[in-house]
Amino acid sequence: MELLRKAYIYGFCAACATFFFISNTAFASTLKLDAADVEKFFDAAIQQQMAEFNIPNAAVTIVVGGEVVMAKGYGYAELDKEIPVDPGKTLFRIASTSKLFTWTAVMQLAEQGKICLKTDINEYLDFEIPASLAYGQHQSDLEPITLNHLMSHTPGFEDYVTGLFSLNENHVLPLAQHVRKYLPARIFPPGEVIAYSNYGAALAAYIVEQVSGVPFAQYIEDNIFEPLLMKQSTFEQPLPERMASNMARAYRYVEGEFQEGKFEFFDQAGSMSSTASDMARFMLAHLQRGQLEGASILREETAIKMHSQLFTHHPFLDGMAHGFVEGRYNEKRVLSHGGGTLLYYNDLYILPEEQVGLFIVHSGGHHIVHNELFQAFMDHYFPVDDAPVPPPHLNMAERSSKYTGEYNQNRRSFTGEDKFLSLFMGQIHVDVDKEGYLLVSHMGETNQFLEIDPGVYYNLRESRTPDVYGNFQTIVFGNDPFGNTMLMPDGPMSYSKAPWYETTIFNLIIAVSAVLIVIISLFYWGIKAFIQRIMRDKSKQPKEVSGVAQIAKGTAMAFGFLTFVSILETIVLSQPDPVYGLPATAYGETPAWASLFELMPLMMAILGIAVVIFTVIAWWKGYWRIPGRIHYSLFAAATILLLWLFSYWNFI
Repeated sequence: MELLRKAYIYGFCAACATFFFISNTAFASTLKLDAADVEKFFDAAIQQQMAEFNIPNAAVTIVVGGEVVMAKGYGYAELDKEIPVDPGKTLFRIASTSKLFTWTAVMQLAEQGKICLKTDINEYLDFEIPASLAYGQHQSDLEPITLNHLMSHTPGFEDYVTGLFSLNENHVLPLAQHVRKYLPARIFPPGEVIAYSNYGAALAAYIVEQVSGVPFAQYIEDNIFEPLLMKQSTFEQPLPERMASNMARAYRYVEGEFQEGKFEFFDQAGSMSSTASDMARFMLAHLQRGQLEGASILREETAIKMHSQLFTHHPFLDGMAHGFVEGRYNEKRVLSHGGGTLLYYNDLYILPEEQVGLFIVHSGGHHIVHNELFQAFMDHYFPVDDAPVPPPHLNMAERSSKYTGEYNQNRRSFTGEDKFLSLFMGQIHVDVDKEGYLLVSHMGETNQFLEIDPGVYYNLRESRTPDVYGNFQTIVFGNDPFGNTMLMPDGPMSYSKAPWYETTIFNLIIAVSAVLIVIISLFYWGIKAFIQRIMRDKSKQPKEVSGVAQIAKGTAMAFGFLTFVSILETIVLSQPDPVYGLPATAYGETPAWASLFELMPLMMAILGIAVVIFTVIAWWKGYWRIPGRIHYSLFAAATILLLWLFSYWNFI
């Protein structure tokens, strides 16, 4: 009995000692960094990127083992006045990185028992999310959308560009109105297809507002900013007066000089502005399981859960934690989230096991800058040897050939006017070489992929330039809910193989061919009529151009004229602004005269149908000679193709 008592006492003491040791070393980093060495490294790396990409201002902060190792600004917050960037004072827009605060707020309410991550979100809303799909098959008997789906970007919503950015404060709607006006169609069953969703984050922010009874921005202020002493952070737009003068001006290098952009407005879930130093405190809190200097924003078990994987399409792929994007860089698990506006770019990276965090933000340049800086940081402080490349598997070419084709983002519009953008944005093209390696073209570069498992391919590139959403290291092929081949990379994105009638090359051939026929016919008929008017006396006009035949040709010429005008309008409206990099229509700056053309697609549809009817009449009544009727029929076929394009891509 005495032995048992002593064993119990010794065991208890050992447990206490172990707990004390763990509690004092849980947040210690395996990486020991010298502040001077870190600053030297980033001075060289950032200045090189700033020179290469013409970046006017930037800030970076690094935390290791519970301490801020470096917080530094580069360039000028305001070029004209040569005000240097101050990491503790200068604010930048952080766009989608703001979502990490939304997801943290969701986890706070979940640990308080005010919401359940697995409950139908309609229980927390004062309007209804439709219970059926608007596209494809399997439109009923859906599982409900939950907050877990929103946090993992798997609610199945379509996405759009319209309404995302604006330079006009009057275009910004209160959160309650925004989630109603921009409610997207449901395309995929929830929990089955990962497709990054801005709307999903806005909806989560609105749920925070509804459940807490406090405006979203105020909730974040009271429950995250204030406990963490993030005194230079806000979701308000425009900025509060006390912060406005500290905002880093955003610039774009255009024709040899920096041009300043205006303040950008977004939906509230992506509207945060902050400093590098404030973001360091947020990283420290997450690395220390919700704790910072006696303050707590999450319980330890909640923070651990938030950092755990919530969804992935395949065991070989990094997917989503509870709001954080998973990644593996130099064999280290990384949780991150990036953001980009028209002018600002940033990314936040944390390595929970190594207790390391890195935040990079800048204006101008390109999103690839912070990705390359992070990879350079990992290569410098967490170097790894390149693994030997295995030889191609037997019959790899035969298996790989079935994956060739064009793939469209599943993060796109299916039912709205932005649908046609999928022809030009976010595509992946897959080809195969004679040995069976996949040649995958993505974001302007082509990489060679090797099969490492059935349907699983590994990127062989030497220069590891990641994409916007992940490091594009592994891709897996499977099927989406509608039976299409689906390409799945790391991160919150997936791509479905386009059917032949949705491919860019097919649609361009159809569009160019039809437009050429219509425009050439318009000029041919116009020139012919002009010559006939000059060369012939009106009384000698042939009978065949009178009556219905004359109306038929006039209708065709009217269709051709509207086609010509619409092409000119498209060319003018699609010109990207040199500062913002997108057409003005993308951020709500549509010129007043564009409203005059809103009915043009409908007018073309009416005229096009009339042309088809007149074609039948022309053959029935024998208008014109046979070559003339063939020409008119060819014109009618071109109008049918154009009307199909207008209808399929939601122009009418």
